[in-house]
Amino acid sequence: MPAKPRVALSEPVSDEVRKTTCYMCACRCGIDVHIKDGKIRYIEGNRDHPVNRGVLCAKGSAGIMQHYAPARLRAPLKRVGPRGSGQFQEISWDEALETATRWLGEVREKDPKKLAFFTGRDQSQSLTGYWAQMYGTPNYAAHGGFCSVNMAAAGIMTIGGAFWEFGQPDWDRTKLFVLFGVAEDHDSNPIKIGLSKLKQNGARFVSVNPVRTGYSAIADNWIGIRPGTDGLLILSVIHELLKARKIDVDYIVRYTNATWLVIDQPGAADHGLFARDADGKPLVFESVTERAVPLGTQGARAALSGRIELSDGRRAVPAFQLLAEKYLDAQYAPEAVAAETGVAAEVIRGLAAEIARVAFDEAIFLDQPWTDLNGNRHDGFVGRPVSFHAMRGISAHSNGFQTARALHLLQVLIGAIDCPGGFRFEPPYPKPVEAHPTPHGKAEHFGSNKPLSGPHLGFPRGPEDMLIDKDGNPTRIDKAFSWDAPFSAHGLMHMVIANAHAGDPYPIDLLFLYMANMAWNSSMNTAGVIKMLEDKDEASGEYRIPKIIYSDAYASEMVAYADLVLPDTTYLERHDCISMLDRPISEPDAVQDAIRWPVVEPDRDVRGFQSVLLDLGARLKLPAFVDNRGKPIYENYADYIVRHERRPGIGPLAGFRGRDGDRTGRGASNPDQLKRYIENGSFFSAHIPLEAQFFKHANKAYQDFAVRMGFFDQPQPVTFQLYQESLQKFRLSAEGVREPVAPETHRARILETFDPLPMWYRPFEEAAVDREEFPYHAITQRPAAMYHSWGSMNAWLRQIHTRNPLYVPGPICDEHGLRDDDWVWVISNHGRIKVEVARMEAVNSSTIWTWNAIGKRGGAWALDPNSPEATKGFLMNHLINELLPPKGDGLRWSNSDPITGQAAWYDLRVRIEKAEAGVESQPHFPAVPGLRRKDEVPAELRYGQEWVK
Repeated sequence: MPAKPRVALSEPVSDEVRKTTCYMCACRCGIDVHIKDGKIRYIEGNRDHPVNRGVLCAKGSAGIMQHYAPARLRAPLKRVGPRGSGQFQEISWDEALETATRWLGEVREKDPKKLAFFTGRDQSQSLTGYWAQMYGTPNYAAHGGFCSVNMAAAGIMTIGGAFWEFGQPDWDRTKLFVLFGVAEDHDSNPIKIGLSKLKQNGARFVSVNPVRTGYSAIADNWIGIRPGTDGLLILSVIHELLKARKIDVDYIVRYTNATWLVIDQPGAADHGLFARDADGKPLVFESVTERAVPLGTQGARAALSGRIELSDGRRAVPAFQLLAEKYLDAQYAPEAVAAETGVAAEVIRGLAAEIARVAFDEAIFLDQPWTDLNGNRHDGFVGRPVSFHAMRGISAHSNGFQTARALHLLQVLIGAIDCPGGFRFEPPYPKPVEAHPTPHGKAEHFGSNKPLSGPHLGFPRGPEDMLIDKDGNPTRIDKAFSWDAPFSAHGLMHMVIANAHAGDPYPIDLLFLYMANMAWNSSMNTAGVIKMLEDKDEASGEYRIPKIIYSDAYASEMVAYADLVLPDTTYLERHDCISMLDRPISEPDAVQDAIRWPVVEPDRDVRGFQSVLLDLGARLKLPAFVDNRGKPIYENYADYIVRHERRPGIGPLAGFRGRDGDRTGRGASNPDQLKRYIENGSFFSAHIPLEAQFFKHANKAYQDFAVRMGFFDQPQPVTFQLYQESLQKFRLSAEGVREPVAPETHRARILETFDPLPMWYRPFEEAAVDREEFPYHAITQRPAAMYHSWGSMNAWLRQIHTRNPLYVPGPICDEHGLRDDDWVWVISNHGRIKVEVARMEAVNSSTIWTWNAIGKRGGAWALDPNSPEATKGFLMNHLINELLPPKGDGLRWSNSDPITGQAAWYDLRVRIEKAEAGVESQPHFPAVPGLRRKDEVPAELRYGQEWVK
């Protein structure tokens, strides 16, 4: 049957349409870029693209104004005035690269750990991390420690995957969808498409969020929770499900460690660890013979409860019994948690009852036979049509790791992981922790002119895998993988500048940043960080951070503090790789990756950062970037994408491999690979057979498929870790009964927070301050039309957001006598800001909030110093510190999750005081001199032939 012709939505505006991938947020949607006379005329969604299917948000449509923004950097720059003055001189690329090579080479020769290389929300971390590994510095990480390391670490350690880029709800089959703490810029087009399906299918949508905007505004039920208490709410729901016996026992026994025996010998070095046989296999309690047998023993029926004495006299109990005893405790009853969460007991009971009803009374069955990894044949897939999604709202708290684990525990208890209607993994996930590397960067891992022996980031199996020296001190500048944050799988980017300035654990010589606006909205404690960047050593007169290299496409606030600026291209002028080695765009039913390519050529003296990094790697003679004659291996990033192999036959892209382009996943490099991608709409998709689409963690067909694709070299099944043994190992270290023994300073914190079963504790800042003196929560959200600060210079998006009032709940307004457009002082333990307010009713009654990243520093981003963003726009960052309030012990405690190091942005507590009306928000910083002459930037920016240069 012939396909129906598509209806043209408008008259043609271009000579040619070039298909590529959007970069206006992290969705990675497909776009059609219309070109006329060599200029971009229009951007629309690619209707054939699997991520967005033609849907495009305001950000994506406004990409044309991002590309032609006056804020674009034009040429390499070297600083000629004091830091922060904005005084630069344009230089050639030859001089810029020679300078960068000299600085980097001197550090590498002397002590490579004195380089701190950190990147922001870039999408090429498999390259940037590999480069840092070859350089030999232990100090590398990206944006995740700011944003989502709690989600990633908790998910991978519990179920082998996580929310956001690791999986998604089964939008077509879900009957109940519960959304926790997701701002509307996250995954916006796929979520919008998914929510529309829910509405069409009659499914119920429940949103748990302190603020009712965006997605929450169209929810059937909105639960306006108090920030930082999501974990307590979830554990109360689990309490109710256990009481009602509404759990999927068969699923738990088959796919989790609930039956594994946990040693019960308080005070012993193995207390709380799993009992294992001589081969290391976990033991289970066989309920018929009432003896301990190795997991997987033929015919054994593993028990979920009971106490047993092992053959060596030790006592043990199944993990599930510990779980049930913990959460059936009255402290988790809805009445007990209602005051803390701000959610009424009947609402908690109602949520639990609805989850149970849909999961079990409306279960679905997909008639598709499949075989599990034990060789058992199943008639089809049982589906529990309850799905969850979560993001930074629950992640960015000092208790966020345990909260995310609690949510995954809830999913597993009702059998809703990777089943029809539930949460579904996206390839290459799920992966067990054992399939991930341990972190590299111990003292013995690095030395002058030597690469690290392995990748920086990974998952410790216990204290023995931490990156500490023989005295227990951190070997990384951010203290990742140390006693401060042992499971910091994404690093602690927010601590790099503060630690380097303090020389704790050591000073650095060179800070190398990419797309990381650390002098403004990407730092906790903005004013403090600016001072650190400007601060000089009293004795030598040199800057405390001696040299800073910064790369960005735009004149952000951070540019003013760099000593050398390497100007990047826009996303429409370069090659990028949305890679299976990094952050692919897979769907639950398909393996997918994508590229970007130069749909237009730069009209400025700029170069793609990835190609610049490869050039620097070759100039420095880094292993893997030069051949045995010292010649560059790769011509540029496009060449790297095609020819680089991480393992034989495994490269950045999975599609069109092999000499003839007929191989998928594994295969030799194909010189025409990028051409084939471009011809295919700049993406590649490989369908997963129906038999392999569900229960991927235990599905033989999927595991075999994953091996063929090159995700693994052998099957890597995942057993869901409801009880987390690795956390217990740290508690034993804190008790002083297991080596390495935790330092005395950290023991209490580890014992209080590293519970092997998900737990809730009050966020650190909230616990440290007087809650009556600071009675309100203060949080930020990112709006749908902005992403980080990327839209700051975008003329179209600025018409949507140019200022951000402080939204204040009606009861607080009434208490303080506030009306719209009044001014208030907002005061925290750390600082104070003066801002305009707007009354809002659809918000938790103890929570004030604003949009993030709207406020700008005058002169940055080529904006007029008197623009609304620079006068009335503001940042909540001025109220936050990267350090917690002093505890009187003389230590510098990071304002972070103690397990992962996640920045605890949302733990902020404040009070407000009515203020006199003003004309600009406070604090107000002097404008940074613009990098473009005034006559080069039009007073009114319009798209057209007069402004495309």
